[in-house]
Amino acid sequence: MDEIRDIGGVTVLLAAAQGQPVATGEDATALIGEALGGRAEMIVLPVSRLHPDFLDLSSRMAGEVIQKFTNYRLRTAILGDISAALDRSEALRAFVAESNRGRGLWFVADEAELAARLQAAG
Repeated sequence: MDEIRDIGGVTVLLAAAQGQPVATGEDATALIGEALGGRAEMIVLPVSRLHPDFLDLSSRMAGEVIQKFTNYRLRTAILGDISAALDRSEALRAFVAESNRGRGLWFVADEAELAARLQAAG
């Protein structure tokens, strides 16, 4: 079950590890409604909730979903190990590195890393 939690001093919607894969703008809209209803500032998506093609940038799936979150001014964190996908794609490695330099989208290994980043970002 998705839950609203405080992580690193920020109210987040932590999506459940099990559930419908996030693949479309409509999937994002359902999470946005939950986040806004719970006054969350960030949506945290476990890798297990991503559609298998999400990390294949040529599918444009990630762009559609992340843009939807951005339109509603919700920061996003992808939580979990994506090393296999990174090993297959130089473009994804560049995208992740660039995203992690900003504030709107982060790729983090676990909740501890997310909490540390949120605390550091103030």
